[in-house]
Amino acid sequence: MRDTLSRPSGVTGMERDDMTTQTTTQTAAIARPATSTTGIVAAMAAGLLLLFLSGYAQATILHDAAHDQRHAMAFPCH
Repeated sequence: MRDTLSRPSGVTGMERDDMTTQTTTQTAAIARPATSTTGIVAAMAAGLLLLFLSGYAQATILHDAAHDQRHAMAFPCH
């Protein structure tokens, strides 16, 4: 039981308590998603397909496709 008569009214923190310091260490594992080769292979296949198709397409078809894409994205082209 604390003696409340030995200190002035309303004053706190005058008592002396022995404090202990505890240090806790936490180790957090960084979650890394497993690298999926399926996505890499799909991206490479799509890129190669685009290169192949653009290599055999006529220049006017490529120009018209790029022109239409610019208009679809609301980018001024002319």
